[in-house]
Amino acid sequence: MKRVVLITGAAGGLGRALTSAFANAGWLVAAAGHQSAPAGLPEKAVGFAVEVTEKESVTRLFVAVDQQFGRLDALVYNAGLNLDGLCAQFSVDAWDDCLGVNLRGAFHCAQAAAERMRRQREGHVIQIGSFAARGAAGNAAYSAAKAGLIGLGTSLARELGGRNIRVNTVFPGVLRTAMTAGLSPGRLQEFAEANTLGRLNEVEEVARFVAHLADTRNISGQVFQLDSRISRWT
Repeated sequence: MKRVVLITGAAGGLGRALTSAFANAGWLVAAAGHQSAPAGLPEKAVGFAVEVTEKESVTRLFVAVDQQFGRLDALVYNAGLNLDGLCAQFSVDAWDDCLGVNLRGAFHCAQAAAERMRRQREGHVIQIGSFAARGAAGNAAYSAAKAGLIGLGTSLARELGGRNIRVNTVFPGVLRTAMTAGLSPGRLQEFAEANTLGRLNEVEEVARFVAHLADTRNISGQVFQLDSRISRWT
């Protein structure tokens, strides 16, 4: 039986790499983009549209995946939104938008995935987190949301382990994607120099790791940091 993975945020740089990595590993892929289905997908992938902050939209997505594939073996929650700004100047709307995509959407999708995986007594939920969870000036909303993912993932791992459902969180490191396209060369160099290897990570390597992790059976409740910055999350 072919395994099925649902990837959110599939239209972005990491999302496309994840879609390719899972397809290359033999998975059938439900690739969900923000409000529209991603184009140019591999042969084993089918595109879907979703607004992760809206429960009804997430429900429609999972029903459509059920109808297309008949099962769900893994969820990779990769949807993300980074809004910078000092807390004193940050609007409530911006705060809600940032936490909505990064945290509330993860909850909506994990809840829907767990409902299906419980019946199968099998499944793996992987959340794409961020090193920013440790907190940074001018990044309070994003940092809070990504820190929340750690708590969400650990709680779900404890709740769902008895049904053979694994839940893990991955910090991919700073990647050259649309999310970092606005950073100056100097800022990217600063990130590289914060790594003991003196370089940034690569989307393809992250995607291969996530596809491998999804295939494991005895790892749950963990946080994986994939670059060479050393912190308490390592």
